[in-house]
Amino acid sequence: MDPQQTLALMLDPSLIFQAMGMTADPWQQELLLSTARQTLLNCSRQVGKSRTAAVLATHAVLFQPHSLVLLLSPSQRQSGEIFRKVMEAYNALQRPVKATYETQLKLELENGSRVVCLPGREETIRSFSGVRLLIIDEAARIPEDLYRSVRPMLAASQGRLLALSTPFGQRGWFHDEWHGDGQWYRVRIPWTQCPRITPEFMEEERRSMGDAWVRQEYECAFTAMEGLVYPDFEQCLVDLWPLPAGKAVGGIDFGWRNPFAALWGVLDRDDVLWIGRERYLRETPLHEHAQALPRHVMYYADPAGRTEIEELRASGLLVRKASNDIRLGIAAVTARIRTGRLKVLRTACPFLLSEAKLYRYPTVQERGTLGENPIDDHNHALGALRYLVSRIDAKFIAKLRKKATTDGPLEADFVEATLDPEETQRGVYGAKPYSPWTDEDLWTTL
Repeated sequence: MDPQQTLALMLDPSLIFQAMGMTADPWQQELLLSTARQTLLNCSRQVGKSRTAAVLATHAVLFQPHSLVLLLSPSQRQSGEIFRKVMEAYNALQRPVKATYETQLKLELENGSRVVCLPGREETIRSFSGVRLLIIDEAARIPEDLYRSVRPMLAASQGRLLALSTPFGQRGWFHDEWHGDGQWYRVRIPWTQCPRITPEFMEEERRSMGDAWVRQEYECAFTAMEGLVYPDFEQCLVDLWPLPAGKAVGGIDFGWRNPFAALWGVLDRDDVLWIGRERYLRETPLHEHAQALPRHVMYYADPAGRTEIEELRASGLLVRKASNDIRLGIAAVTARIRTGRLKVLRTACPFLLSEAKLYRYPTVQERGTLGENPIDDHNHALGALRYLVSRIDAKFIAKLRKKATTDGPLEADFVEATLDPEETQRGVYGAKPYSPWTDEDLWTTL
């Protein structure tokens, strides 16, 4: 490129589209000229959001020497797709800055700039710092703990963050930031702003996939996920902690690559379970968890973690095995939600809240291969809650076990049993109301 072309390209990144034989849409031109440090790009499918991110990355490494650009997606394959578009743009410009190192996942230029594509795994990312541009693709599907771990990379460099995604229901950090009051430049691009998507195509999509699908995938709407295991979870959230008196209890779900999740709180004399703290970390040694967890709590843990339970006991923690019946545990948690006997401090349990917006049953199409139980994902903090409730409500679960007649969700059974808390206790446990708070079998240490 001659100096005049180089200057024009430096001032207008959308000219990279022309070099590739394309024309940038108006929204793409506007976004590429923006200098906002934090951008949320809420886009319809197939409008060119990944291509736009790739152009922005290419422009950064060419015209900002010693820049580190990270491409982050839920999987290596997805981040590799953006990287491939970066290479297409770089080649279309005839490589104005020489490459000194090049693979399918990384590009280094002689001006000291780098582009690196990464999968959505925390352990592969923490070593990076001084990032000039961080691009998070499919941001609505990036876990909250991973998002929290990458933000500090921009602190010293004052780098830019571009998070692009199609919505994925009413949950997760992308949804929360879009509707929050943070200092973001928010860009919404529905299908109507893409001249390559026709009304005829959308009419067929609506007929084939339904209105809810079209609203989310093409109209940028954060539609609620169908089939949530705990659709009423929001009603148990509280913003103030009343310092309830009672017995300290907690639940633990063991994990390594999947997160270790623990939560704890108080079971008060009125049989209300208050959850006020959580611990949620990946790839952290168990002895570190043991040091961090409070000693005065009686924990109920995943019974499959026999070795882990023994190790926690050896460290001085009070830990007992819980029940691992998924359906009955879900029924007991649901009973507490519907009868007001579960309270969760909103500000202290972000991961529990995030999972409650994701944990779902399979669709009709998925049941043939996945079965009737909830999909085994986004259920670590919720698993810890289920283990805790499975023990303090063991007699309620025993009664439900006798009533269970199907392999699917216990809708008909637990709805009838949760109309009224006092009635539930009398009808299920016998003539006298039962209170787990006074059941010494639950609190006897081993």
